[in-house]
Amino acid sequence: MNPTPYPVNLDLTGRRALVVGAGPVAARKVAGLLDAGADVTVVAPTAVDEIADDSGLRWHERPYQRGEVASYRLAVTATGDPDVDSQVHRDAEAAGVWLNSADDPERCTFTLPAISRHGDLQVTVSTNGNSPAISRWLRKSLFDDIGPEHATLMALASEVRAELREATGTSESPAWDTVLNEKLVDTIRRGDLDVARQALRAGLGLTEARALEPTP
Repeated sequence: MNPTPYPVNLDLTGRRALVVGAGPVAARKVAGLLDAGADVTVVAPTAVDEIADDSGLRWHERPYQRGEVASYRLAVTATGDPDVDSQVHRDAEAAGVWLNSADDPERCTFTLPAISRHGDLQVTVSTNGNSPAISRWLRKSLFDDIGPEHATLMALASEVRAELREATGTSESPAWDTVLNEKLVDTIRRGDLDVARQALRAGLGLTEARALEPTP
């Protein structure tokens, strides 16, 4: 039985990331790294406009140089050239740098899930790099019902979680499993945020409940 991948969310803020290649696939990888706050360097002789015109990154207009991946915390290779991608992989392994090799799961030390994102709320699907198309399809199939209201619920839950920790010494409670429900989501969709907040607090034993009805 193969080991199960260990899912994590990396804090890449200000951390150096290398992207080898500058075509359309690489551009998508670059966009994700920039969104995560990474300090991105691209190495490629030519680049698509999304990379060439982006002042938020460094583009070294040349081929990859053996061993240079060692200067980075994380790397992506997406050249479409097996020789270059293999060299980046060997260098990354030697230097202990995490590497995603596009369309080549055998040379990946991390893979990228399909993401449905609403503010700070992220829901992901991963196939361990075996079928990115399945990941994208499942994301569309499973996450159509996830919207901004769920991000709002997350913000309210975070607020009430802090109250619970202050009141009881811990934010953990079995009541979370029952207080979070579709009725609460419907309340948020109506815009009755205060009612939703009070329902959360009441369900966790922090205050008296108010009925989940629209405010006047």
